[in-house]
Amino acid sequence: MKVYGFDPSLTNFGWALHDTGGVGLSRCLDRGRFQTSSKTLFIDRYIEMRANVVHLLKGSGIQRMGIEYPIFNDLWSEGMYGLFLFTCEALRQMQMDVIFLSPGQVKGHARDLPVEIVDQDSGLATLQPFRPKNWKMEKPDMVEAAQADAGGGKWNHNEADAYWVARTAGRFWLFHDGDLAASDLTDRERKQFADIKTIQRGDRAGQIEKKGILYREDERFFQWSKDKP
Repeated sequence: MKVYGFDPSLTNFGWALHDTGGVGLSRCLDRGRFQTSSKTLFIDRYIEMRANVVHLLKGSGIQRMGIEYPIFNDLWSEGMYGLFLFTCEALRQMQMDVIFLSPGQVKGHARDLPVEIVDQDSGLATLQPFRPKNWKMEKPDMVEAAQADAGGGKWNHNEADAYWVARTAGRFWLFHDGDLAASDLTDRERKQFADIKTIQRGDRAGQIEKKGILYREDERFFQWSKDKP
């Protein structure tokens, strides 16, 4: 399955195309950035970004993707939300199926990437997370994680973020379609995608609460490919 990932920004809008069945360098089929100048009238920047998204997706034959949604109460969060809405409008116009992912969720998947570590004394190799638990995952970390998963070469951090959005979205859509079972998911994926809890206290004690993204259609994921033209 080929899946697009978007990391929206008015200055450097990162995008990447991930192949869920790819190995090494074939995991990331393409990547890039849309750029607009801060000297351009703000509304024209939004319009230009929306047009860039439509141009990228038009004729691609790809209908699955993920997008990182903005952090609220952060620097210029209103402006980022505006770009997010313009982008979502373009995605619905192009009838894309999309999952919304938070920055923290995306970083968590990059941090959990299993990498082979060889003990210098014993020579034994073990699989360990790319970064330790609770590691903050700054821009260089996200770039290194993308390089480790999809091959070396020069990566921009916006493209790396977009790649991890695409990779995470690809895992969700495979699970959604039944191509991955719950037992195939990582602990983080299982919690984010399929979390079901039984409420222990209060008036709702004993009730089942489905918090996983799989159970939140039209809130955290959308199947706009089913819309009539």
